[in-house]
Amino acid sequence: MSPAPPSQGSSSMVCFANRHEAGEKLAQVVLAERSQHPVEEMARFVVYALPRGGLLVAAPVARSLECPLDVIVAKKITRPENTELAIGAVTADGHALWLPRSRSPHQPAHLYEMALHQARERAREQLEQLAPCRPQVTPQGTIALIVDDGIATGMTMAVAAQALRAQQPAQIWICVPIAPPEIMPFLESWCDRVIVLATPSPFNSVSRFYKQFPQVEIEEARACLQDVNEGMRG
Repeated sequence: MSPAPPSQGSSSMVCFANRHEAGEKLAQVVLAERSQHPVEEMARFVVYALPRGGLLVAAPVARSLECPLDVIVAKKITRPENTELAIGAVTADGHALWLPRSRSPHQPAHLYEMALHQARERAREQLEQLAPCRPQVTPQGTIALIVDDGIATGMTMAVAAQALRAQQPAQIWICVPIAPPEIMPFLESWCDRVIVLATPSPFNSVSRFYKQFPQVEIEEARACLQDVNEGMRG
């Protein structure tokens, strides 16, 4: 199935008040997309957020679909000599993705293995922090939506999709409020459908398109995850 077409790029600034507003708007588009494909209403949906910021966007989407909210934790792998430069990403369960030609032949291989290990440990730690609030669900046979508050390079989203695909969902949808237009073909190669509210250019950073974009603390992320899933059980 071909991905849904993204919004057209624009040079003007697109701005959301905060992550909650972005999630509400994204939920409306997801519901409209589902209504155009009624056969998919028979399939079970599960929303997977990339924490921590992605949880606040994913919560309205999960509520609108009346489905569970879970997480996929992925962390960037950074270059050994420059911890600000991402060269790949890895999930808590060990799925890794490297940028092409990201490894320098002048750096010993063990330094890259160390960077991979450190990123995976950070992912595992965050997953453990969120584990008590996660629902008991499996993506197999479902329509799995991966949601974040925006995409810059696409590495963490791509590795999350790779990890999820291994668990055999019926479809994977990548759903975000904002992404740069040039990475759309890259995202489309990892999923069955892409839903992006806007793809402006120039892009620069995700935070540029939010009036309020504070760091989401782990306590807020846990509360968000717990509230949605308790509401489902209620």
